[in-house]
Amino acid sequence: MQRYFISSSDFTDNEVTITGEDVHHIIRVMRNTIGDQIICNNDQGQAALCRISQIAENNVRAVVEEWLDETVELPIHVTIAQGIPKGDKFELILQKGTELGAASFIPFQAARSVAVWDDKKIAKKMKRFEKIVKEASEQSHRNKVPVIEKSMSLKDLIDKSKNYDVKVFAYEEEAKVVNHQSFGNLINKLFPNQSLLVCIGPEGGFSLKESEFLKENEFSPVRLGPRILRTETAALYVLASVSYHFEEMRCNECHQ
Repeated sequence: MQRYFISSSDFTDNEVTITGEDVHHIIRVMRNTIGDQIICNNDQGQAALCRISQIAENNVRAVVEEWLDETVELPIHVTIAQGIPKGDKFELILQKGTELGAASFIPFQAARSVAVWDDKKIAKKMKRFEKIVKEASEQSHRNKVPVIEKSMSLKDLIDKSKNYDVKVFAYEEEAKVVNHQSFGNLINKLFPNQSLLVCIGPEGGFSLKESEFLKENEFSPVRLGPRILRTETAALYVLASVSYHFEEMRCNECHQ
């Protein structure tokens, strides 16, 4: 059953009004008709089973039949701070990261970022980025659409990091030392509802100056396995590891 994310202001009593691109998707792509059921999520992450009651050219109306008691969000609130990569790699990170449960994304301009986003580029990119995470959230049946922060400097990221419980950065040099700190060991120390900020460098990783700056500001360097990962792979490794630990391994332990 198709899921749509609708602004809470478009919910009134027991009815929801759908506008914008979702109207085209409902009518032309899904070929829904009056009487068909869809799921609508509001801004608070609540999902409702709805039945289409009216179809017009610019809007679709549906009656709320049942509020669903469900959540598929990660128990840990994970934010991926991604050093701006080349090409369309950030779009891949957004799409797959959303499917894997990221709560938010922060692109930042790193010393080794080849791509540079100016204000004109950012405005255009953000519109596309928001569309990507919305569609990925619908496809993966998320309860919430991840937040995408505007691009910032590493210094601004440090200032923003003060609101997080745990802060780490993926550092390839950490994979080469004997007494390394693995990401798996760090996950074992986390508890549900904590916030985790994971900082990932662009192609080429972090410079020595950046790594020292992060350490000085309470970011712990971690190893993401013994292999050196591409920048677009690192975020997915992090999210898959958190998902397995909290949603599969611990869940299995509860049923033993």
